[in-house]
Amino acid sequence: MEQNLDLQLTALKTAGAARIFADNGVSGSTTERAQLSKALDRLEAGDVLTVWKLDRLGRNTRHVLDVIENIREQGAGFRSLTEGLDTTGPGTAMLTIMAAFAQLERDPMIERTRAGLAAAAANNRHGGRPRKIDDADAAGARELKGKGISASRHRQDARSLPCHRLI
Repeated sequence: MEQNLDLQLTALKTAGAARIFADNGVSGSTTERAQLSKALDRLEAGDVLTVWKLDRLGRNTRHVLDVIENIREQGAGFRSLTEGLDTTGPGTAMLTIMAAFAQLERDPMIERTRAGLAAAAANNRHGGRPRKIDDADAAGARELKGKGISASRHRQDARSLPCHRLI
C-alpha cells in the first residue's frame, strides 16, 4: 500500500519540526532506513525527535525501544504526535505499552497478507500488476528478440512501412 506523506508532513510542521526526514517507500518494519539513521546521527543533546505515529519509528517493540534508548543516551527526547507520547516529561512508562501495541497491530496484518497471498496462489492468481500482453504476443516478442530485433527497432521498422488506407 502506498502512503501519502502529506498528513504526516503537515502534522510535523504544525508541531514545529525544524528538519524533516522521510524514508519514502520503505516499510516501518525495516530496521535499516537511511533517513531514520541520518536523523538519529544528527541528534544533539536537547533535541526532540518527533514522529507522526509510533509505528513510523518501527513496529518491532524491541527495535522501537532500542532506538528510543539510543535517543535518550544522546541526551535527546522523543515525541510521538498521534499517541501523545513524550519522553521529555512524565509518562515514559507508557512508551513500552504503546510500542507493544504497534507490534500487535503489525503482526496480524502480516499474517492476513500471507494468508491472502496463499489463497490467491491456490486459485492460480499471483500478485503484481496485470500483464499488458497475452502469451501469444509474449512468444512473438521472444521470437523477435531471438532474431536480434529489439522492441525499439521493431517500432522504428513499423513506422517506416507505407501506410495504406482502405476506403
